[in-house]
Amino acid sequence: MKDIVIVRGGGDIASGAIQKLYRSGFRVLVLETETPSAIRRKVAFCEAVYEKEIEIENIKALLVSNEIDIQECWNKNTVPVMIDSRGKIIDKIKPLVVVDGILAKQNLGTKREMAPITIGLGPGFSAPEDVDIVIETMRGHNLGRLIEKGKASENTGVPGIIQGYGKERVIYSECSGIIKNIEKIGSFVEKGDPLAVIENSFVYASISGVLRGIIRDGYKVKKGLKIADIDPRISEKENCFTISDKARNIGGAVLEAILYLKRKKGL
Repeated sequence: MKDIVIVRGGGDIASGAIQKLYRSGFRVLVLETETPSAIRRKVAFCEAVYEKEIEIENIKALLVSNEIDIQECWNKNTVPVMIDSRGKIIDKIKPLVVVDGILAKQNLGTKREMAPITIGLGPGFSAPEDVDIVIETMRGHNLGRLIEKGKASENTGVPGIIQGYGKERVIYSECSGIIKNIEKIGSFVEKGDPLAVIENSFVYASISGVLRGIIRDGYKVKKGLKIADIDPRISEKENCFTISDKARNIGGAVLEAILYLKRKKGL
């Protein structure tokens, strides 16, 4: 299985890696939970869990349930997405690479023993103890850097700055309950506009701009969960539907890490 890569997590950042690997000729399998909570849903392969299939930048992904379906997807140049949060399929498929792209800020079970090459995205991993390589995910000079010894930068909780807006452009739930969306991804919103309702509490736009992401309608959110993201640049609506610069950077780093470790380990 020299060209198989299993990616744990199919959110928007992991999807940047999935795209790079797919286009570079690897057979990619995405593992997800039963209830993914992606915000930038239009560019997250995890949405296949709900929609059964999704297409991002001409790459189609399908929800599968067994090894036969996985192989059929690969035969048709499609990305299989499987519900397997614990990674039980890894022992059966024995991939060349396991990439932990869950971005949970902690290690949810990925170990070096899982594959000849293991990679962890962002904080929560230590190389070489947990994985072969950790990839820096914080914006800035070191974004995408390969770390062979040590950890990525700790999560600051402050989003990247866009036109002077950082934490102001990201919205977190102020209560727990079922969310009912009012606006859709790609909508133009003004500061104070209602975006959604959680139980009886409205969620309002924190700034004016384009609604770049909002959690899935009907999702059971918890207080403090990130639920929406607004881009203040009105002219950037199309960015809602394409992979971000950050995700592409990290995706390129994942590809680099695999090729580098293949050569280093003689695989």
